[in-house]
Amino acid sequence: MHTVSGNPSRFKSGDIAVRRDDAWREQMPRRQRILVGAVTAPIQAMYGYFRRLPDPPPQPAAEPPQPDVWPTVTAVVPTHNRPALMRRAVASIVGQDYPGPIETVVVYDKAEPDPSMISDDPHRPVRVVSNIRAPGLAGARNTGILESEADLVAFCDDDDHWEPNKLRRQVQVLQSRPDAEFSTTAMVIDYEDRSIVRLAHRGAVTHRELLRSRMAMLHSSSFVGRRSAFIGGFGLVDETLPQSMAEDWDLLLRAAARHPIAHVDEPLVRVQWGPTSYFADKWQLRNEARLWMLDHHPAIKSDRIASALFYGKLAYGSAMLGRRRDALGWTLRSVRANWREPRGYLAALVALRLISGQWIVDQLNRRGHGI
Repeated sequence: MHTVSGNPSRFKSGDIAVRRDDAWREQMPRRQRILVGAVTAPIQAMYGYFRRLPDPPPQPAAEPPQPDVWPTVTAVVPTHNRPALMRRAVASIVGQDYPGPIETVVVYDKAEPDPSMISDDPHRPVRVVSNIRAPGLAGARNTGILESEADLVAFCDDDDHWEPNKLRRQVQVLQSRPDAEFSTTAMVIDYEDRSIVRLAHRGAVTHRELLRSRMAMLHSSSFVGRRSAFIGGFGLVDETLPQSMAEDWDLLLRAAARHPIAHVDEPLVRVQWGPTSYFADKWQLRNEARLWMLDHHPAIKSDRIASALFYGKLAYGSAMLGRRRDALGWTLRSVRANWREPRGYLAALVALRLISGQWIVDQLNRRGHGI
């Protein structure tokens, strides 16, 4: 059985159970436990994973009526030198119980396309192409979008995969809301020896909510959007972001600024965390992307909760890079904007070398969260 830290009496989802996992504290010397307690206080404020978890969400509502005609879908899978994981992702797309046609476009970024992936199945064809736009994830996704002639475009990262009913459930919800242009689902994170469910506890996500939180459970591998909106609405994935970092957050914000995101709050994608991530330790890149986001989404600075979040993230990134003065400067800005935002306090502890920044990240990742 997969496990998640938490309280077993508060949540269950399929074969994924939740349990408390704090025995690691008891193994520490007393002085270190005291210091850890000081660190986990702001972590608790951020995520509450040592507190009582909220009541489980209600059972999914009755499915919306099935469309008279199921729209065509292109699933875009950008890939770079991860053949085994990529094949698993493609298999999960081809194996969907979706009644309509699904085309999979595997976009090879800085890698030679593998012709053995090609399939001429009329209902589930698979094509392989090379990224002809900016190198990186954003350019690869845009290559796939522009290759598509389908009604809808879906994303799946090459190290993630879909549950069999993912696309059907999502398209039903999207089609039941004619104004909606973009849809997401909740997710399961596979990290080390455990799996963690991340839910949003809502059926729609607004622009303001996304300003104030990345809402990581809205993972890019769950994205489905109308191709017409990618081409003539909120636009393609922005290729000017530093190495495509935070391109998913930027896209969500642009989509939500037009219409709320239609969300299916069921864990229908499985997301791989850990060494397969290309961005796990790139703190300089993360900070560059956050500064880019501040420049391109001015509404962040006008919202105290959103700005405190970004300043706290910048503080933590600076602390991880060993830039103490920058870290403390961003911490001060974060606290001034919203003293309840815990990331600045965590950054200060790391900058002052009172605790390992990587240890904090590891503890958060083990609970399905990032900094």
